[in-house]
Amino acid sequence: MTHTLLRLFAGRRVVRLQNPHMDRRIQIVSSALETDFRRAWDIVQLGQLVNLSGSRLRHLFKAEMDQTPAQHLKAIRMREAATLLRTTFLSVKQIMNRVGISNESYFVHEFKKAHGLAPSKYRSAFHSR
Repeated sequence: MTHTLLRLFAGRRVVRLQNPHMDRRIQIVSSALETDFRRAWDIVQLGQLVNLSGSRLRHLFKAEMDQTPAQHLKAIRMREAATLLRTTFLSVKQIMNRVGISNESYFVHEFKKAHGLAPSKYRSAFHSR
């Protein structure tokens, strides 16, 4: 199980498992998403990391994390995008690509849903403080 995860991240350090009370399989999947959020993950690939079917993983992940793996991945990407908007001068398109999203209207819509402002307005609001 862990060997598969380490092979997938050849040379990258995997995030330390978070909560000793959390199901180890969910920790491994969450760590994989945090470590490689740019990747276009699908539920089958994530399930293979921990030897579960996609539907079983989705069920366990939702029960443990209160969100699906896809929702968790989107939250990670939006969090990273917000950090990049606050700390860099990269364009919105560059940031969008860095967090693994290729559709600009989808990115703007999801960012606004997550942070209450469009990316460019978020950056302006942060820098005007």
